[in-house]
Order: sequence, then C-alpha cells, then structure tokens
Amino acid sequence: MKLLEDRIRKDGVVLGTDVLKVDNFLNHQVDPDLMSAVGQEFYRQFKDTKITKILTVESSGIAPALATAMAFHVPLVFARKHKSLTLKDDMFTATVYSFTKQTSNTIAIAKKFLSADDKVLIIDDFLANGQAVQGLTEIIKQAGAETVGAGIVIEKTFQKGRKMFDDQGVRVVSLARIAAFENGQVVFADEQDA
Repeated sequence: MKLLEDRIRKDGVVLGTDVLKVDNFLNHQVDPDLMSAVGQEFYRQFKDTKITKILTVESSGIAPALATAMAFHVPLVFARKHKSLTLKDDMFTATVYSFTKQTSNTIAIAKKFLSADDKVLIIDDFLANGQAVQGLTEIIKQAGAETVGAGIVIEKTFQKGRKMFDDQGVRVVSLARIAAFENGQVVFADEQDA
C-alpha cells in the first residue's frame, strides 16, 4: 500500500536493525485518514470471506482494527492484556511474548464475545515474530471459531512471524512488507525483489 509506505518513509524512525518506531501515525498518535484507508484496504482484500468479527490485541492494534471493523460493519473485539475487575471468569486466554517490551502477557477475551459461529479476521499493527497473532489464533481455536485470515499493517519479512501462519494455512495480508533496515532506512520487500 503506497500511501502507508510513503508515510513510513516520511515519519517512521528506524532503531537499530530490527525496530521501526511509528508512534507518529500508528500506535501512539493515530492518523485517522490513514487508518480509514488501511481499513478499506483490508476490506477489499477480505470482503468475500463472510467475516463476523474483527479481533486484535490492545492497544496498538485497536486503531487499524476499528477502521477495518467499520468497513465490514461487524464488531471489533480486542484481547485485554491486563486483568480488570469487570473481567474475571469465562475467559479465553493465551500467553503472548512482546519482543519490544521483553515481557510476557496473558491476553484474555470474554467468552460471550466469541463463539463457534464466528468467522474471525485478525488485525494487528505489526507482524514480526508472530506472537500476538499466534495468541489470538489460540483463542479463536478455544472458541471453536474460524480464523479467516490476518491483516497486518506492517510486516517485518526478515523475522519468522509469517512462516508460522503459512504453516497453519492462515492467509496473511500485509500492507507494508519490510525486508530490512539498512543505514537507518527502511527497505521494502518489493524494492528488494526489483
């Protein structure tokens, strides 16, 4: 998605060899026009799959997931990372390791929001090692629901996340695919292939 790649080039900040900071438009401050375009693109890619729910993990996945849910006119459900007094029992849970935060979290979704009748599209801001999306697919399996696919805003193709889903037969659509970070710059996969 050229609009997204252009924004990454303009406002993304490369930290080291494996971290891209996009807090200016995606996961701290959110550009609503860009998120709307992201949601519309995921809708275009998955519109023939009869999706009933959009699923993500709080908090960075919420903005693109909400835009996608709005395009599909279906509910957005997000997995919580922190226990809440209002969420105690009847939960689907999975453990997720965060590479950027170097911690493990138990994510949870109330059972009343996910059932065996659901066809679920996972949306997340990044796909790197695949831990967040893997945790969500585990929860979907616990519910007996179907994972239709995963929509990823930014994929780091040089990390192992995509392979996990290819091995499971889960369709993954990534709007910006990064092959490498070189000299503080982003190299997109399509540029590397050219």
